[in-house]
Amino acid sequence: MFVDKATITVKAGDGGNGCCSFHREKYVPRGGPDGGDGGGGGNVILEATNSEQSLQALVFNRHYQAQSGPGGKGSNMHGRKAPDITLKVPIGTIVTDAETGELVVDMNEAGMSVVVAQGGRGGRGNPRFATQTNRAPRECEPGFPGEERELRLELKTIADVGLVGYPNAGKSTLLRAVSAARPKVAPYPFTTLHPVVGVMEYPDFARITMADIPGLIEGAHDNVGLGHAFLRHIERTTLLAYVLDMGGVDGRTPWDDLTHLREELDLYMPGLSKRATIIVANKMDLPEAAANLETLRSMLTHELFEIIPVCAEAGELGELKDIIRRAVEARRRSPFDF
Repeated sequence: MFVDKATITVKAGDGGNGCCSFHREKYVPRGGPDGGDGGGGGNVILEATNSEQSLQALVFNRHYQAQSGPGGKGSNMHGRKAPDITLKVPIGTIVTDAETGELVVDMNEAGMSVVVAQGGRGGRGNPRFATQTNRAPRECEPGFPGEERELRLELKTIADVGLVGYPNAGKSTLLRAVSAARPKVAPYPFTTLHPVVGVMEYPDFARITMADIPGLIEGAHDNVGLGHAFLRHIERTTLLAYVLDMGGVDGRTPWDDLTHLREELDLYMPGLSKRATIIVANKMDLPEAAANLETLRSMLTHELFEIIPVCAEAGELGELKDIIRRAVEARRRSPFDF
């Protein structure tokens, strides 16, 4: 099950209480105060990892609480620091405070870890309150409460290439053809319901990630159909690959599909369609595909799009993988903020 949204409650551990104690020993009539400090409460930590692909693990248990620190004891024995708890989330997870809407952290790097709930400080024992005029204080301090907050987690898939296209354009078939990913494909029209990320591997061991994003329909920017569930996963891709059905199987023309797809992207996030782009002309084995390809090329003579004719079902990809690699590596050399 793919889950890209979750709301969780995290509670850090409370600090342990300080101890009020006095040293008692034979031949030591004035041993003085010897109460230990309480231990600090455990923190709640989020860690970004490649081993998680969705927020599914955080859905079934929505409450996470770290241990409280133990109290201090006599003989100046301080309580230990309570252990932290670490929640692993996929790379690309955005964490916001559910109450204020404030951005807490953007987990965009592998291994990145952030404390989202700070454990309470332990209370001080009575030796901390001793002074020259108060050498036997009977005062100690309770532990401080740990931080508690409700967090909203939203996953935005991070991939080098995002496949954009209408349902039944062949995006899943294309991903199966270029990587070891196995999204569902079938000989009848349907749309993928969640993003699937595959890895393209090259002979020199270079790797490029490609995301099969759920099919886009008109009105997606207004949350029609899968709507924002699709669009937020394309925000972070380096390269957009428009997958067009050149055979017009569903009664649409490829050039109209391209126009509508670009409009939907810009309506959701202005300028999104101007990101580095290639066009994958799929289903070139169909009778109408060759004529439609020529028409599409004539209509895009003023554009800088590179059009790659392929037949993903038959595994005929031409120079697609090499073109994608050149485009992605060019973007890596000259990155910019999206």
